[in-house]
Amino acid sequence: MSDATGRNRLDDEASPYLQQHADNPVNWQPWDETALETAREEDKPIFLSVGYSACHWCHVMADESFEDEEVAQVLNESFVPVKVDREERPDLDRIYQTICQLVTGGGGWPLSVWLTPQGKPFYVGTYFPKHERRDRGNVPGFLDLCRSFAETWRDEEDRREIENRAQQWTSALQDQLESTPEAGGESPGTEILGEVAKGVLRGADREYGGFGSGGGPKFPQPGRIEALLRSYVHSGEEEPVTVAMETLDAMANGGLYDHVGGGFHRYVTDRKWTVPHFEKMLYDNAEIPRVFLAAHRLTGRPDYAEVARETFDFVARELRHPDGGFYSTLDAQSGGEEGTFYVWTPEGVHDALSDETRADVFCDYYGVSSGGNFENGTTVLTVSASVEQVAAEHDLSEAEVVEHLDAARETLFEARESRTRPPRDEKVLAGWNGLMISSLAQGSLVLGDDYAELAADALGFVREHLWDGSAKRLSRRYKDGDVKGDGYLEDYAFLARGAFDLYQATGEVEHLAFAVDLSEGIVDSFYDESAGTLYFTPDDGEALVTRPQELQDQSTPSSVGVATSLLLDVDSFVPDADFAAVAGAVLDRHGNRIRGRPLEHVSLALASEKRARGGSEVVVAADGLPESFRESLVSRYLPDSVLSVRPPTDEKLTSWLETLGLDEAPPVWRGREMRDGEPTVYACEGRSCSPPAHSIDEALRWFDGGDDVDVEPTEVELDETELDFD
Repeated sequence: MSDATGRNRLDDEASPYLQQHADNPVNWQPWDETALETAREEDKPIFLSVGYSACHWCHVMADESFEDEEVAQVLNESFVPVKVDREERPDLDRIYQTICQLVTGGGGWPLSVWLTPQGKPFYVGTYFPKHERRDRGNVPGFLDLCRSFAETWRDEEDRREIENRAQQWTSALQDQLESTPEAGGESPGTEILGEVAKGVLRGADREYGGFGSGGGPKFPQPGRIEALLRSYVHSGEEEPVTVAMETLDAMANGGLYDHVGGGFHRYVTDRKWTVPHFEKMLYDNAEIPRVFLAAHRLTGRPDYAEVARETFDFVARELRHPDGGFYSTLDAQSGGEEGTFYVWTPEGVHDALSDETRADVFCDYYGVSSGGNFENGTTVLTVSASVEQVAAEHDLSEAEVVEHLDAARETLFEARESRTRPPRDEKVLAGWNGLMISSLAQGSLVLGDDYAELAADALGFVREHLWDGSAKRLSRRYKDGDVKGDGYLEDYAFLARGAFDLYQATGEVEHLAFAVDLSEGIVDSFYDESAGTLYFTPDDGEALVTRPQELQDQSTPSSVGVATSLLLDVDSFVPDADFAAVAGAVLDRHGNRIRGRPLEHVSLALASEKRARGGSEVVVAADGLPESFRESLVSRYLPDSVLSVRPPTDEKLTSWLETLGLDEAPPVWRGREMRDGEPTVYACEGRSCSPPAHSIDEALRWFDGGDDVDVEPTEVELDETELDFD
């Protein structure tokens, strides 16, 4: 055994998750050439453990097994034990999570994989207790598994069987993740949106909201909600928007949402949206408010905008680096126990609130009772009565109830600050920051310019620390001055989407130029023309057992779906780059897959629908977006329509073209100057535009089938348990 692998090397790593295991008696190695070469030289199998810092069952398995001397002895003697932070190495997680799903039918974290020295998997699972648990379906014990594989590896015949299985599984991975269909396919047309919506509606829980009517868990599914909203816009059918609102209401009223501090937890464990897993992920708190904003613009409901605002404020308060970037995660545990930072008892509420009526109103509204709904008689806050019901119970007006609730939340927030806080994973990831930048940029159009400033600060931070402008290469992670890892497709695509959306919100050409640079990086490093696809890893990245694609939506959107949608939009500004041709080739290559399983490929389906419908732009010639234009846009949901602000004159446009490296104005801007000395708007579609207009309403009427796009707030009855934030 080499000196390096004869000790736990995680204390040299910046990842908070890896640091959590730096004191284990297991001789953990990071995934690097030293560990892999040792496995090959010493002919030892690799035990790979993948997790992340906020993962509850990762903590449990660490307590039971990785801190145990008996387990450590077996791992250290018979394996090369490797720890991976899935947030730093999503490529490894994607590969081995896929084999877990193929073999076991499920996945998750911690992910436990036994590999040959060449990295080929031969056994896989998630959480294993130290010893066999018959009360949980005969789950094998981790220690027994390790001993069994160590013995099997030493037996020539048994080892041959392991290696055969490993090769079969590797072939299955290559077929699942790397291979692509033969050329000649065609991406779906506009009908795919209806097919997605039908699939979502079939799986909707019409009693409690969300998707799936089993016992849980329930995850936020923002992509599915977005598909329902778009389906309503284009079809006019009421059921999609009704189901979308039922789901949004369940998410906002239940335990998924932090009613005191804002922001969303990862998921809930039950059908009724009551008890969450309490970790808060940056990507959830980027993607979820985006659909609340869309629903607000479509329905006019102010409470949807308020949920988005409170979520953004939580992110700015608790996940923001002092210099502008956003951290990754808040842990589920506080002081070693899950959820204690967030739950309440009646006594705790009354102790914090000196006003007895206020405390009673709060407990009745949020269901805080002596029996509780969580561990040890504590309560996860959920909206459990309507304002009207609470007002009648306490002989108060509804306005007085709202006043009591607002004041109580403020006081309880301050009281909660004295509790032991959940640990924070302070990695800044390029891709996740891109999702947050995009959401904040869209939010700024509805909620105000402060959120665009937050987005711009984050984009500036990522550009400073993770972008190499001379090489035009993006890195994955920043932590305390340490930069690690080449960017993956999700980093380029999500960050480019954020930069492009920030351009739409601010009209600043530098953000558009950065989106173009990143788009060029997508094509140069991730597009394989012969395979007709975008791979998750760059073409000069580390050689693994397979080169994965990320076609399906999972906890984050499909990076291929986001990339193709982005390339379709950016193509309008640099038509000679052929971005739309690349996007079209990828969508055509995977067309049958999208048609066959649209619910697994929502992002790709929406990109296909956009391509088939044809892009549209709302071009504004002015020194910035006029406030009157902004007010008109706030009350309209215009999916897939690009908002393009350009300088008022062609003379002023010259510097923009220099920034973008263009010799002449792209067709979308050509001849679209300000008229009559007033801000002017053009509705553009298929490289042609409407006559100049001085109001958004007038311009949008030009769109063919404009009634399908220009949707006024719809009258939908509010859920009676909704708090009226007005």
